[in-house]
Amino acid sequence: MSGLNAGDAFPSDVVFSYIPWSEDKGEITSCGIPINYHASKEWADKKVILFALPGAFTPVCSANHVPEYIEKLPEIRKKGVDVVAVLAYNDAFVMSAWGKANQVTNDDILFLSDPQAKFSKSIGWADDEGRTGRYAIVIDHGKVTYAAREPAMNHLEFSRAEHVLNQL
Repeated sequence: MSGLNAGDAFPSDVVFSYIPWSEDKGEITSCGIPINYHASKEWADKKVILFALPGAFTPVCSANHVPEYIEKLPEIRKKGVDVVAVLAYNDAFVMSAWGKANQVTNDDILFLSDPQAKFSKSIGWADDEGRTGRYAIVIDHGKVTYAAREPAMNHLEFSRAEHVLNQL
């Protein structure tokens, strides 16, 4: 498969790895237990922004990509988005810690792991090293309404929060 396009159905078998946020595990050094997050099922009746990036705690991702989604979250919610999720190749422990490092609580943004970039590879959007590429997908009740991949690893235009907001 070569990416997703507006009008496509979101695949029916997408499963990510995830550690739910909890107050008792709110410290960055606290570990939760990874669970399977059945995205296809969870998102079937929701409006979702899924943005993906090459890695947690990396320069473009940490300085720009995630902070802009955190900043724009109120505007995103006003547009009727139920779920905002960030996806990376890192394991669920790293993604959980990254969410905590960004002071994201109550699963306001889901920090999901794409183990071995399985999903990103399945849609042809993994990078040259086989990691999750940088892209954004908007899913509305199981249908893709927007999908775009950045042309280069450090390029940040089509998957940034402001641009995705304009597509809603």
